[in-house]
Amino acid sequence: MNIIDFVRLLRPWQWLKNLMIFFPPLLSGALIHSGVAERGILPFAAFCCASSASYVFNDLADQDRDAHHPDKKSRPLPSGRVSRTAAALLCCVLLALAVVISWRISSAFIAYIIVYLMVSACYSMYLKNLPIIDLFCISLGFVLRLYGGGEAFDVYISDWLFLTVFLLSIFLSVGKRYSERRHLGTAAGDHRRTLEEYPDGFLESAMYLSGAAVLVTYSIYAISTPLLVYTVPLCMFGLLRYLMRIKSGQSGDPTEALIKDVPLLATGTLWILMVGWSVYQ
Repeated sequence: MNIIDFVRLLRPWQWLKNLMIFFPPLLSGALIHSGVAERGILPFAAFCCASSASYVFNDLADQDRDAHHPDKKSRPLPSGRVSRTAAALLCCVLLALAVVISWRISSAFIAYIIVYLMVSACYSMYLKNLPIIDLFCISLGFVLRLYGGGEAFDVYISDWLFLTVFLLSIFLSVGKRYSERRHLGTAAGDHRRTLEEYPDGFLESAMYLSGAAVLVTYSIYAISTPLLVYTVPLCMFGLLRYLMRIKSGQSGDPTEALIKDVPLLATGTLWILMVGWSVYQ
């Protein structure tokens, strides 16, 4: 065992998802106020600890199955480089840190963290085997990050922003499942039960449906803010680029796509700059 393997168990590259907590102050125009950015350090750390704890717990639950996966077999647990005891201890430490940090923020924030951890645990143990429900569990994780950010920064979450985040996370989750099914082929069901339960064409249709819904809800949300509507074409480009990536056989993991796909990374960066120009001018 070495420190690198423990870091890999934490999946720090997935912490990008926790930046969702900064969306409420960013979009409300509050992020540049004195002390607001620093105010997000503890909430971000709490969700990083909670999400890493859920990743370790999921790896513990899937260790035997991951050992036969073409890519996941090289992970620290299924490869045997980290023992189950060490991983379980790490998970407990992360859980304790998440709760202790959340306690310093607010009781409502603790509730969001606890619900997140409960949903993640139920997902790892059983819900990930239920078609459609597995997608909703993943989406709920993003929604809880959004509302956790709203609580931490005392910013109201509009209905249209909630719908946009919910539908976008469904779209990305479906895309990831679709790419996994294509990559694993006939062995898909051996590694993830739901992949063989989704009928042929269902995941592809769900991608198009949720992608179109995201564009509609985001457009309605953007209209409420002067100049933000001009980010809608950028949103359209990002959705189409992700679809093209998936259909061409590349990985559908949202974090990997954002980091490794230059056009998607440029789209995300430009979106932030345009939001800043629209909201903070």
